Amino acid sequence: MSNLNPSRDDFAALLEASYQDHDVAEGAVVKGVVVAIEKDMAVIDAGLKVEGRVALKEFGGRGREGELKVGDTVEVYVERIENALGEAVLSRDKARREESWVNLEVKFNANEKVEGTIFNQVKGGFTVDLDGAVAFLPRSQVDIRPIRDVTPLMNTPQPFQILKMDKRRGNIVVSRRTVLEESRAEQRSEIVQNLEEGQIVDGVVKNITDYGAFVDLGGIDGLLHVTDMAWRRVNHPTEILQIGQTVKVQIIRINQETHRISLGMKQLEADPWQDIGAKFPVETKVVGRVTNITDYGAFVELEPGIEGLIHVSEMSWTKKNVHPGKILSTTQEVEVVVLEVDPVKRRISLGLKQTLRNPWEVFAENHPVGTVVEGEVKNKTEFGLFVGLDGDVDGMVHLSDLDWNRPGEQVIDDFNKGDVVKAQVLDVDVEKERISLGIKQVGTEAAAEAAGGAAGDLRRGAAVTGEVTAVNDGGIEVKIVDTDYTAFIRRNDLARDRDEQRPERFSVGQKVDARVTQFDKKTRRLGLSIKALQIAEEKEAVAQYGSSDSGASLGDILGAALKGRGDDE
Repeated sequence: MSNLNPSRDDFAALLEASYQDHDVAEGAVVKGVVVAIEKDMAVIDAGLKVEGRVALKEFGGRGREGELKVGDTVEVYVERIENALGEAVLSRDKARREESWVNLEVKFNANEKVEGTIFNQVKGGFTVDLDGAVAFLPRSQVDIRPIRDVTPLMNTPQPFQILKMDKRRGNIVVSRRTVLEESRAEQRSEIVQNLEEGQIVDGVVKNITDYGAFVDLGGIDGLLHVTDMAWRRVNHPTEILQIGQTVKVQIIRINQETHRISLGMKQLEADPWQDIGAKFPVETKVVGRVTNITDYGAFVELEPGIEGLIHVSEMSWTKKNVHPGKILSTTQEVEVVVLEVDPVKRRISLGLKQTLRNPWEVFAENHPVGTVVEGEVKNKTEFGLFVGLDGDVDGMVHLSDLDWNRPGEQVIDDFNKGDVVKAQVLDVDVEKERISLGIKQVGTEAAAEAAGGAAGDLRRGAAVTGEVTAVNDGGIEVKIVDTDYTAFIRRNDLARDRDEQRPERFSVGQKVDARVTQFDKKTRRLGLSIKALQIAEEKEAVAQYGSSDSGASLGDILGAALKGRGDDE
């Protein structure tokens, strides 16, 4: 009787034993058998105390229908052993996801590719089914180049590379671009292996930039730099190329590590710089076309592929600080002179001003010293006037050559820019490009003769007395007593001893003795030197009062000389 009606304790023991026989924990993946199919649900016996139901759609993959029959063995995920309805809660999707995670982790750690299907678009990218596990595909990782329409890629199995996995958060990030780049790199490597430097190949212009063009060599691009397109100057690649054009190029360099290829077109033509010295001998005149103008000069094409530079200093004899664009313009034909040819550096120096005669030479020929000229005052400076002359050259009138009687600093205020003045040519230095003029010398020869016989004493070597009329850092200006002659004594002519060569020792109105070192009656140019007078007096004293054999010191000799001169006076 007891066997037929077990006690409550016995029933509890039997129930516990049944749980021990089926030690299945929630969250585990187990195998179960399909015992029935009811409408859209499959009834599965997973070895638990109760059966569970799983939707039929969970047995179909993304984009494919599932076919399930009674008796099939399937793996399911145990979410709960028994719910409120007394059924086991099972999931085929979660079982597949768990299985996929294990497989994906193995491939991720081995850096292997996985197969998946893009099935939906989300913010910032797309979702990919990796055989049950859902991964995120960022938009930037879809392709090597941005793709506007991803529809052709959806629901199509294709390889991906796993970039990141986080099982705790359930995150997987994949990339299709990495797979494409790897495949492309393999193709590029194979193509590069079949190419050699110096090889001539055909290519198609794929893209054009400011600095060159990218040419497709059949799966790999090479750069054709603008400087390698032609021997002549090419300002922009579009001058000779267009996208889609087939071109013949030579492989100049191949970088096996980066697979970068440098191409050239001009290398297929003869080098125009060969025998350049014979083509353009130095000092010959040639005609060329201006191709480019810069701040430092202008480039002139002498023949296709050959350019020379006219430096700004060789543009004009007289226009020194003018931009080359003010003298020449692009496409203009000009005659130039070849100044220098360097075949190694591929440089030709040209001169524009050399096609014309040196204007200072022309002026010197047409206006000898003593000639009176007329010109417009171009500028006033602290040391004189600049006067515009024939041939677009300037002459300078020093302050000391403005007036016979008044200091130059006062007289210069009488002149203004634009005034037309007459002046006498005092000197022309062609090499230094300088012309010295004198205004006070114009029409004063007769007045000078009437100034007295003192002018006759202004011979070279004569000693004269002058009155200081001006003092500046460079020297002093003096007026010869009893004449209208003035002269400027430079600093180094103020004394024999260097310590005494200081202009500040002198003051306006002071009388000084000096020796005439230069006198031109025609131009009224007078040169004086106190130093020369001191040296001359010293020599005279030695000759008159002593010699190297007398035993007298130089101080004794000079003292006797000065005493003697005082007695004479």
